[in-house]
Amino acid sequence: MKLLDGKYVSEKVKVQIAEEAAEFLNKTGRKPHLVAILVGNDGGSETYVASKMKNCEKVGFKSSLHRYDNSVTEAELLAKIEEINQDADVDGLIVQLPLPKHIDPEKVTEKIDYRKDVDGFHPVNLGRMMRNLPCFIPATPYGILLMLQEYNIDTTGKHCVVVGRSNIVGSPMSILMARNANPGNCTVTLTHSRTKDLKEQVLQADIVIAAIGKKNFVTADMVKPGAIIIDVGINRENSTETKSGFKLYGDVDFDNVAPISSYITPVPGGVGLMTIVGLLKNTLASARKEIYS
Repeated sequence: MKLLDGKYVSEKVKVQIAEEAAEFLNKTGRKPHLVAILVGNDGGSETYVASKMKNCEKVGFKSSLHRYDNSVTEAELLAKIEEINQDADVDGLIVQLPLPKHIDPEKVTEKIDYRKDVDGFHPVNLGRMMRNLPCFIPATPYGILLMLQEYNIDTTGKHCVVVGRSNIVGSPMSILMARNANPGNCTVTLTHSRTKDLKEQVLQADIVIAAIGKKNFVTADMVKPGAIIIDVGINRENSTETKSGFKLYGDVDFDNVAPISSYITPVPGGVGLMTIVGLLKNTLASARKEIYS
């Protein structure tokens, strides 16, 4: 078993991003600029946004955070998004999920200018991704592709089983792994909680991408020896064993699956760190007008 080390890869890629951001500053006189909107005080969201802002600073980006409490109206939030859309100094805009129940996340996603949609969730970017056209790839799938590239894992001809069909990870990941590229060129099976004979489906996989959002969902009896395991899950549970007061678990039973796999990502220290790298690379590409002019 070889560990796919998200910390090592993300730090390596961030050095490259910092160098390119410095070149961009020298050439244009400004830094790539990422704006985040955070609604409410969800603990997980607070942690994720703080990490994104910290990493922006580390690679030489400008970052801005707009905070709202849970009472903000949908109209107020959409108006702010439009204001940011019109700001020429802003290269990327993300709205941290989840949102309060009275705000429609689909309206929020579609309101973001697709040319600043560095999370890669807008229908224009998802549609272009499906057609294998230049676009902002959703940050987590993008991070997974970067991880596979760094470890020179040849995916061509392999059977990839994706567990989970979300618009953020599972569905786009299935498209990316099937496209004519490397990573890619897989035969892909997209499974979910309603899939019949789910265990048997996963057992056929050369590559398992677990993104179903359930602690230790993929167990050793679901994995064939030598499979490559990508664990996207980040499941928080209260714990007295850690200073933070909580502990993170993946969607894969790491202790029992790791010994029979060829490669595996840990949680924490795996895909989560690569997601931020995907976001940073999208923001830099936006600033350079590499995808949309």
